[in-house]
Amino acid sequence: MGTQVRDVMKMSEVIVSKREVLLHERLRLISELAPIREKIKLFEEKYGMTLEEFERKLKSSEESFEEWDDYIEWKAYLKKLEELESRLREIEHAQRVRVA
Repeated sequence: MGTQVRDVMKMSEVIVSKREVLLHERLRLISELAPIREKIKLFEEKYGMTLEEFERKLKSSEESFEEWDDYIEWKAYLKKLEELESRLREIEHAQRVRVA
């Protein structure tokens, strides 16, 4: 391999630490969490209750398509929030990092 080729290869080398990878992933997850938390907060404010309370109310009242649509969306946001928070905990306690 010629000197120029080796020099170009050295210039294109990127070194990233485990800490940097974890920090980047943590920040990415936090940026996803913020709008999801805001959506959940909007539903809680709109109905003045938690999802669990809203679910009980829905099951004992007349059918409202808007409320059922909100329920489905609200529940999906809550599930995504739980998944992201779980992933965030995994990252904060990660012992090994493998880049794929």
